[in-house]
Amino acid sequence: MKRMLVTGLALVTVATLAACSSPEDEPGTDPSVTTSQAPDDDAESSTEFNDADVMFAQMMIPHHEQAIEMSDVVLATEGVDPQVTELATRIKEAQGPEIEQLQEWMGAWGADGAGDHSGHGGMDGMMSEDDVQALDDAEGADAGRLFLEQMIVHHEGAIEMAEVEVEDGLHPGAVEMAQAVVDTQSEEIRTMQDLLASL
Repeated sequence: MKRMLVTGLALVTVATLAACSSPEDEPGTDPSVTTSQAPDDDAESSTEFNDADVMFAQMMIPHHEQAIEMSDVVLATEGVDPQVTELATRIKEAQGPEIEQLQEWMGAWGADGAGDHSGHGGMDGMMSEDDVQALDDAEGADAGRLFLEQMIVHHEGAIEMAEVEVEDGLHPGAVEMAQAVVDTQSEEIRTMQDLLASL
């Protein structure tokens, strides 16, 4: 009952403020925060996001795509340790759906897939074309080791980006995904380090 009363009061307050003010009357409004909600949507279906959420999606989509590309390369290589191929499969299975979810959010936010990431050069763990080619050229156990070495760096970059989203993001789903990236990929880094030591 208390929740209903508080919700009702909040709605009345919002309606009153909306009737008495306009965007020009709100100089303190943060332009980086956007709220998109259809008139008949309830609070649970509202979508609130900020620039950090958009940047996270813009950067994480190509980052995940490269991780899947790297995984595909090692999965197509003969003679790779089964523990390495199992890890590559797990990475693909986890990151594919995350790409789809990020793309869905980007569409809902009206954001495009490109962003100015010039300030993040070398900070996100992305492999160069030469790095990916080296993995493609590697064979057997060497391919497995190189994959692990590259993916550790790649994961470290993803964790770095995800930590920024956890700190600065607004969209609950994006922040939750970012925390999952931190947790899952930190564990995978430990697994890869152990594998490297045993190969």
